[in-house]
Amino acid sequence: MSPEQTPTPDTSDAEPRPGRLTAAAALAALEGIALLVGGGAMLVVGFTGDSGDLSTGVTGGLTLIALALLPLIAARGLLLRRGWSRGPAVITQIMALPVAYNLLRADSVAIPAGIVLAVVAITALVLLLNPATPQALGIQGPGRTEESKR
Repeated sequence: MSPEQTPTPDTSDAEPRPGRLTAAAALAALEGIALLVGGGAMLVVGFTGDSGDLSTGVTGGLTLIALALLPLIAARGLLLRRGWSRGPAVITQIMALPVAYNLLRADSVAIPAGIVLAVVAITALVLLLNPATPQALGIQGPGRTEESKR
């Protein structure tokens, strides 16, 4: 790093991470892990099933694994108190709501999964949209600077 470059401010040294931020990161990580597990299961079924399931299983499994990266990266960013991480975390929760709705409309064992997903997504949204979260992440509102806070 050259002397002209300044490292990005790290708010983790200033004060301890709020519990709501840790909880939001845990929920995002939980969703990412669930997507990884689901993607892995689809890959296994695709490779061990009959030949018709191969392309569906591989495509679906790889898609779920790729989708798992968004909440996992967002969870890591939230734990490290990076301001950019709030956007991907919110997007993940918004994307989860229609999936939960479709699971709730199913007449099968998917209904409990829909309930769990809806509760996790709504809880994470409440935590992420709480006014204290941007402050903990060092996010300033539009038009706000350090000088205007004084």
